[in-house]
Amino acid sequence: MPIRPERRYFYPIDWPIISRQIRFGRAKGRCETCGRPHGRLICQLADGRWFDELSGQWRDDRGEPVDWPDIVAWSSQRQRRIWLGTAHLDQDPGNSVGANLKALCQRCHLRHDRPANILRRRQRHRARLALGDLFTGPNPLV
Repeated sequence: MPIRPERRYFYPIDWPIISRQIRFGRAKGRCETCGRPHGRLICQLADGRWFDELSGQWRDDRGEPVDWPDIVAWSSQRQRRIWLGTAHLDQDPGNSVGANLKALCQRCHLRHDRPANILRRRQRHRARLALGDLFTGPNPLV
């Protein structure tokens, strides 16, 4: 995941090295939640099931084996390239100890960060409304 410019200084100087160690040293290039491989094209269905070429099985979002899809589900399949990122489990970029970091694919990373992202989005929206109240009076859109 890209780092927002205003949050870049919360990360340690050696963040690229730490991130690479977590993603490829500890996790061996696979998502630690679902097992999707980094940098590979995978076949993924609309409900999140994906085909693991190494084991020859379909897997769900937790990496557990599931049944093969029927023709209706198969018709919704897409090829996706998987990129791993390093997630902070407590949402604090300054806390970069190994127990607080996890290698996640984009899908799992967004799912993990969803509550914090919703809160941050709500705070930005309310800040914009407050700024409108401060300089132009009550916001007519509310």
